Amino acid sequence: MPTGVALRDPRQHLFAAAERILLRAGAGALTSRAVTAEAGCAKGVLHRHFADFDDFLAELVLDRVGRLEGLATALRESAGEGAVTDHLTHALTELFGPVAVAIVGLVISRDALRTRLRRTTPHGIPLLTEATAMIVAYLAEERRLGRIAPDADVEALAPTLIGAGHLLFADREGPAPETEAVRRTVAAIVGREVRGNAG
Repeated sequence: MPTGVALRDPRQHLFAAAERILLRAGAGALTSRAVTAEAGCAKGVLHRHFADFDDFLAELVLDRVGRLEGLATALRESAGEGAVTDHLTHALTELFGPVAVAIVGLVISRDALRTRLRRTTPHGIPLLTEATAMIVAYLAEERRLGRIAPDADVEALAPTLIGAGHLLFADREGPAPETEAVRRTVAAIVGREVRGNAG
């Protein structure tokens, strides 16, 4: 894109460029120069909208965290109907798409970025922590509805599901796991807690 051409949404344009780099070459290839080159804009565009490159990366992660809201709402609204294992399988598959897996890798690889993100996610790994809260809320609702055991420890089940899901999807270059493999993992974790025909 030639210099001087106005971008409709510069932030999202730069985020999309960063995501393409992450998917293609990994976190190590993500620099301000690489992002602006991928976006086809002058380097000054990034610095006009973000305090520095770490600020840009933090906002990129927070943008991805914000996208969890739709998934969290849909998951919560599915409580009480269908199979718990199906809902969780779908949620983990949606959550651990290639970009999200790359974002988690980015956060893990950059100390300065994790430090900056402590303002919004004081504990754990951003994106995974918020995803865990999403699963806790869903399981708590299913427990309230009597579809999982009344003594089910949702605070322990949720991070177990997130950790297992991340391991299943973490190979950025390999094929995504089959749905049935995800479902088997979910069933192994929550199967004993599910009641009646809610499985």
